[in-house]
Amino acid sequence: MVEPQLTPEVFDRAIVAIALTAGREHRLVYRNDAFRELFGPRSIGVPVRELFAEPGVERFFETLDKVLADGTARQVTTPRTVERPGDGDGDHRHFVYSCSPISSRFGPGILIAAIDTTTEVHAAQQAEQLSTDRLRTLERYEALISAVSQLVWIVRADGSMAELVPGWQRLTGQPWRETMDEAWFELIHPRDRAGLAEQWLKAADAEPTMFEHSFRVRTVTGEYRHVSARAVPIVREGRPVEWVGATSDIEDRWRNRLRERLLAGALAVTETARPDDAFAAVADLVVPELTDACTVFLLSTREHTTRPDEILGTRIASTARPGLPPLPALRQQSYRLGPAALRVVARQAPALLTFPVGEIPPGVVPRESAQWLTRARATSLTLLPIVIDGITVALAAAAGCEDTPPPGRPDIDLLQDVLQRAQATLRQTLELQRTRQVALVLQRALLTAPPVVVGAELAARYQPGNRAAEVGGDWYDAFLLPDGSLALTIGDVAGHDLTAATTMGQLRSMLRSVAYNRTHLHTPADTLAALDTAADGLGVAAFATAVHLNLTRVDDGWRMTWSNAGHPPPLLVPASGEPRFLVTEETDVPLCVAPAERRHTHSTGIAPGDTVLLYTDGLVEVPGENLTVGLDRLAQAAGAVGHRPLDELCDHVLAQVAETRDDIALLAFRALAAPPV
Repeated sequence: MVEPQLTPEVFDRAIVAIALTAGREHRLVYRNDAFRELFGPRSIGVPVRELFAEPGVERFFETLDKVLADGTARQVTTPRTVERPGDGDGDHRHFVYSCSPISSRFGPGILIAAIDTTTEVHAAQQAEQLSTDRLRTLERYEALISAVSQLVWIVRADGSMAELVPGWQRLTGQPWRETMDEAWFELIHPRDRAGLAEQWLKAADAEPTMFEHSFRVRTVTGEYRHVSARAVPIVREGRPVEWVGATSDIEDRWRNRLRERLLAGALAVTETARPDDAFAAVADLVVPELTDACTVFLLSTREHTTRPDEILGTRIASTARPGLPPLPALRQQSYRLGPAALRVVARQAPALLTFPVGEIPPGVVPRESAQWLTRARATSLTLLPIVIDGITVALAAAAGCEDTPPPGRPDIDLLQDVLQRAQATLRQTLELQRTRQVALVLQRALLTAPPVVVGAELAARYQPGNRAAEVGGDWYDAFLLPDGSLALTIGDVAGHDLTAATTMGQLRSMLRSVAYNRTHLHTPADTLAALDTAADGLGVAAFATAVHLNLTRVDDGWRMTWSNAGHPPPLLVPASGEPRFLVTEETDVPLCVAPAERRHTHSTGIAPGDTVLLYTDGLVEVPGENLTVGLDRLAQAAGAVGHRPLDELCDHVLAQVAETRDDIALLAFRALAAPPV
């Protein structure tokens, strides 16, 4: 970090004597008009030991040496005496001084503030001629020049303010105000106003103490910078008559320290944490220091979606500062990224969105998150991509709420750095995603389109879960048998990995072979029993569920027979009437559990216009929710659109699932009216 350098010319017109020395020899490199008036024309470039030869001056030299050695400012208030050169008979002046370490264009040195107290020494005969400003000068500067200050000011007992060393307008672009009124506070960051007022009132209490506080000020560029203000009370006759203070720009120092702390914290929490935990901890780090709320979404790549032109985001971490509404629960909520978010992903660069209070642009965050942002009175969103090995694997949304101004460029850069620090954990997630892509390719290769069947309509859907590290063993199948009947199957292999997808492929192929080669008397129960025996003998699977059914044309429609191996029951949506689940009294065990146990076949008629839905548990199961709630939701959704084309019915049913945590396979059959003879 580069320390700020003093520009000594700011003291040219100061009423106190100011000098600047440089180097170990304490060469005089600057003195203002007040210094020349007090000490006479001391030469520039000459060591002060050669410029001052008055008795007792050694203490002054010792003070300079100590300040330069340990960097600690010192004030000497015992009056010293110096003979001003060029006054003929020798005019002895009395003064006190303060010495502060500084850095200037001349290098390391010392800033000397000397106060003429000659009038006080002769106060008995000169009291009435004493200038009020001269009387107060020493008191003001004793605690004032301790570092490089951007501006110097006083606050009087009546609340009025004045600048001694100007700088307010240069910093803020606004003229100096004579009181801390509403217009003055508008330049203070909204989050800092209450604390600043509280600290000032506390320092000015019955027993006034030093005021010291850091806060953010809106600068001439419109961005905020951190400043530090220090002031001491001037007390006379037991009461403060004014305060003298100095304000310094500490933005670079504050930001570097914050950066070091946040990056160290991010590294500490991401070295061993799972992605969800890592991002939750990192989000906690940046709130409320850099933003009011932060949410992180894991992204699916284009290969993971049902359409090639979309990307899904899954909310895995979220936090907000105190005072905002409670955050919605993390439920692996996913959404399709809108145009603004897609641009951030594609360009791999942050984007700042500002908008009227609570009017969240569509598609930026999920609906549930957008509703929360509306309640939180958000006015800005910063979208930040998290890139690993050239791939955008996550997206963070940092929100500014209520009266918080939009973040500046330095804040956005720091947010990006902190979030990017989680890449070590995400790299592992990326490897799992790549494995998942392989499984999905295998899965989609096996899930072929249903056949065209005379007198019936078929539709199928497969939707992978949104968890980046997982892929399920869900599958469906539809094929015609040699006798002209139709076989349908829906199944789910336990597990969410490449092994589950591979096992699914094996079971699907085995079931096809068993069903296709069956005799006329071979029932669906016989088919599942034969599959169970073969899978157990070959060690293909540890646990799987399935529904297998046969559909045969009859005069008044179709005859359906089926067997259920521990799977959610089929849903029958009649052309007229309420949907109902085909639940039977007999409950058969899943596959690969007890191969010798008897299985049962059930049958029902399917009239023209009736629809049968086969599905996997991802369509109806929600963590923390009773299964009957999900089943009722499915029946209601299917019944509401039972008359629509089959593709529309499937899409409508899938759209009712707010969060696709698990894979979903869906297979629909509809009986059509027989063609006229």
